[in-house]
Amino acid sequence: MDTTLRDGEQTSGVSFAAQEKLSIARVLLEDLGVDRIEIASARISEGEFKSISRVAEWALEHGFLRKLEVLGFVDDLNSLKWINDTGCKVLNLLCKGSENHCLNQLKKSPETHIADIKKVLANARAMDIDVNIYLEDWSNGMRNSLDYVFYMIDNLKDESIKRFMLPDTLGVLNPTETAAFCKIMLERYPALHFDFHAHNDYDLAVANVMEAVNAGIHGVHVTINGLGERAGNAPLSSVVAVLHDQLKIKTKIDESKINSVSRLVESYAGVRIPANKPVIGDYVFTQVAGIHADGDNKKNLYYNDLLPERFGRERLYALGKNSGKASILKNLQQLGIELDDELMKKVTQRVIELGDKKELISLDELPYIVSDVVNNDEESKVIRILNYSLTVSKGLRPMASVKVEINGSVFEETAAGDGQYHALSKALYKMYKKLDKATPELLDYQVVIPPGGKTDAIVQVIITWKFGEKIFKTRGLDGDQTVSALKATEKMLNIIEEKD
Repeated sequence: MDTTLRDGEQTSGVSFAAQEKLSIARVLLEDLGVDRIEIASARISEGEFKSISRVAEWALEHGFLRKLEVLGFVDDLNSLKWINDTGCKVLNLLCKGSENHCLNQLKKSPETHIADIKKVLANARAMDIDVNIYLEDWSNGMRNSLDYVFYMIDNLKDESIKRFMLPDTLGVLNPTETAAFCKIMLERYPALHFDFHAHNDYDLAVANVMEAVNAGIHGVHVTINGLGERAGNAPLSSVVAVLHDQLKIKTKIDESKINSVSRLVESYAGVRIPANKPVIGDYVFTQVAGIHADGDNKKNLYYNDLLPERFGRERLYALGKNSGKASILKNLQQLGIELDDELMKKVTQRVIELGDKKELISLDELPYIVSDVVNNDEESKVIRILNYSLTVSKGLRPMASVKVEINGSVFEETAAGDGQYHALSKALYKMYKKLDKATPELLDYQVVIPPGGKTDAIVQVIITWKFGEKIFKTRGLDGDQTVSALKATEKMLNIIEEKD
């Protein structure tokens, strides 16, 4: 049972609009294949009433109505009437699963609480509404008031209750306790259906779900991306992977839709998925170390059962300072680019150099690097920009100092300009004027960030020059725009030196 639209919406700052609720409900039931969804709490607001009515209308048309569940309260007819008026037909009744909650929150005796619950159950039968029961704070009830938990179940087990739902409301359980507590319930009440509802306060939600299922529990509750109050709930993506791979249990979930549904909910909720979150994080199918890419080239030595294709994703090989030839080869294969050994060495070295300046290099950026290496013969340069210094100060014009080697001789010049690159250009112009060397005219200056590039993307600068009657372009590539422009300028100086 997925409770993204109810428990997940209790995440701080998350509130789904009516159309968003309908969209999420549709993909959960139609695309992903979950068995049931909990979509709201009763009596929240008029806006919530309209949203749930809209979802119920859609569900009725598509045969999903009894798969929609709404949290309600032991409040006589109030929650039941609200749910019935929306068109929904399943109540998840919030009862107390610990004596502490019963006595100190409700201020009622267990006997009175049971009587109130039975009144709701009778009214639900008359209204043709199915009822499941949450035993709120059940985990602490098992720890501190076991007789109370037994009293509740003993007095409700013969009622028209479809499922008894056992929540670790405060996220306090560990896997050993979860297994033991679930076994107690299952062995004492073998004829009843039990669900387990985990919270992730100790980062144990998925492990607790695994142990509950191992113990024989009949149903588990999850949310997309682990949304939920405080530290959240058990994420559907991880739970499904554990059930399928670790426990060899089949579900109706379509794994290939998990990533797209997670991204949809991420966009609606406004809560980013951590990059290293299992199954759905940006980095979890990205190999960074070159040795891993090498192993994958040799009979997939670094693969496990979590193949990205299962989840509608693909394996990536990050390019950066830790990359080796194997990582770059994997990316080139994906792009359909073939290089000889010598060019592979140069591209690898260029990737490592750029990786020292930024975190990772994207697949989209690799062709730019290859082009830069192929069209930039370091050995044939007769002009090299050896050093440069740039200064920017408030209220003062940018300054640039540059040291250049021309045919074995070194020259240095400083100038001010309207911007950093303008100051560099003026320093070079002063230098060339003193040397009585011709300079070109800059016709166009274009900045290109490869597709998918982010704020730390590699930047390509393409400068169009006119020298005499000839118009030509040079390109520079770096993580810094000004440095890219400087590299393009260095290439230009070598070109015009040949023409001289």
